[in-house]
Amino acid sequence: MKTPLSPAEVHKQYEDAVSAYMHTVSDAALRVLINQEVDDFFRSCALGIWNSDGSPLTAGYVEYYNAIYRRGKNAPSILFWELGTSVGRYSGFQPPEFFRRMRALDKVTGSKTARMFIDVYTMMALLFASVDGVVSDAEAAFVNSCAEIMTRLCDKDGLAGGRTPLDAKDFVTLKPAAGTSGPQSASPVTGEDKPEETPEKPAEPEPTLEELLAELDELCGLEKVKADVKSLINLVKVRRLRQEQGLPVPPLSLHLVFLGNPGTGKTTVARLLARIYHAIGVLSKGQLVEVDRSGLVAGFVGQTALKTQEVITKAIGGVLFIDEAYALTSHTGQNDFGQEAVEVLLKNMEDHRDDLIVIVAGYTDLMTDFIHSNPGLESRFNKYFAFDDYNGEQMLAIFQSMCKKNGYTLDDKALDYAREFLSEMYACRDENFGNARDVRNFFERSVAVQSDRVAFLEEVTKEALMALDVADLRKAAGEEEEAPADGETPEDKEPEAAEEGPQAPEGEEPHAE
Repeated sequence: MKTPLSPAEVHKQYEDAVSAYMHTVSDAALRVLINQEVDDFFRSCALGIWNSDGSPLTAGYVEYYNAIYRRGKNAPSILFWELGTSVGRYSGFQPPEFFRRMRALDKVTGSKTARMFIDVYTMMALLFASVDGVVSDAEAAFVNSCAEIMTRLCDKDGLAGGRTPLDAKDFVTLKPAAGTSGPQSASPVTGEDKPEETPEKPAEPEPTLEELLAELDELCGLEKVKADVKSLINLVKVRRLRQEQGLPVPPLSLHLVFLGNPGTGKTTVARLLARIYHAIGVLSKGQLVEVDRSGLVAGFVGQTALKTQEVITKAIGGVLFIDEAYALTSHTGQNDFGQEAVEVLLKNMEDHRDDLIVIVAGYTDLMTDFIHSNPGLESRFNKYFAFDDYNGEQMLAIFQSMCKKNGYTLDDKALDYAREFLSEMYACRDENFGNARDVRNFFERSVAVQSDRVAFLEEVTKEALMALDVADLRKAAGEEEEAPADGETPEDKEPEAAEEGPQAPEGEEPHAE
């Protein structure tokens, strides 16, 4: 068994391999398509590899999965239970759309783009399989089977060259997987054994402004923020109309300050704003690059400027979102370089004022101090969006949305308890109140408790897998369960009667939920 690579090393190997391969692709349109789809494809491959092995997942799998992204792309942030669900639901390997385009290019030009990609796939797949330091027979069989599917497609097209399969034993030590019978046990493909050529899919259209505004309206709460966003859009649209008519337009800064506590939707709104600005032609790309102080400031003289400039370069054409921006100026001391990052930021805001928008976010009081710490910040940030805390009913709506999205149901008693618990959470909030983050934590604890309960059921139905009951929520909220009386099930006891024991009227059975 070899020592597994760290997530940072996995990320670097993945990024280096994919970037090096893309430099060999001569067709610009194909490079764009690969850039759009390749991360999702390889993350899907990782799910299939881990599904084929059947070994219990650990935190290392989560870290490996979240390392599968390239520079300039949003890093995934999957949670442990989400990964387990995704692995369990893996539906089978399908070659990506860009692989079909590769083969079409190779047929015309005589290049070996597709053949080379199969080798890249094999190396990356074995990298993902080695999360525990070894590659099982089942994992190796899965990797080889998927590579063989793509090889057959190349052979069918009569493409030059051939695949030299990589021997997993030369990469890591093989181990037999429990419950498998060797390579022939892997069956990664759904449908027919030989996939047919799929018709070309049209490029997915960019979302319209109306669709993005509808997505904004669907967000829970944030009514004042929604109105501010729409007002800002109207301002930009009218400004453009005045320009078209040759009318003078006053100077306009679109840089924003988001004020509010954690978990109030600031990042979500920033991401939507980036896409909205792109839809109305303000930004050329519409991507969101999110950082905090650690992503801008280095520990040695001269490094902060380079680090900050690299981040800003990624954000040009979109929105740079700086969370907890006050941390850049709140540190004092001779060796603090936060102010250097601010100076680089201000210069780029001026140099790229037509294709870069900066949004700074954080607690209201601290952000006010941050803006007033530098005259350049005061002149460039003059629009403030206030994100209020979610109230109890809004937190309940968020909780219900999480349940619906992830396939869980609540009966009336569970719903009433969730409403009561979240309303009390809001009423008792302090400076550490996390808004939607606290709701998410409560949801994840509830799912974990429900999983412990369902795992011991003799017969598990679909309804049982989906149901979050009031006992699950109580335990997730930290309420201690009373031990039932002899011969009594926990469901027989109402919480308020726990100290006295069940009191059923004469001639009647105790009520069972």
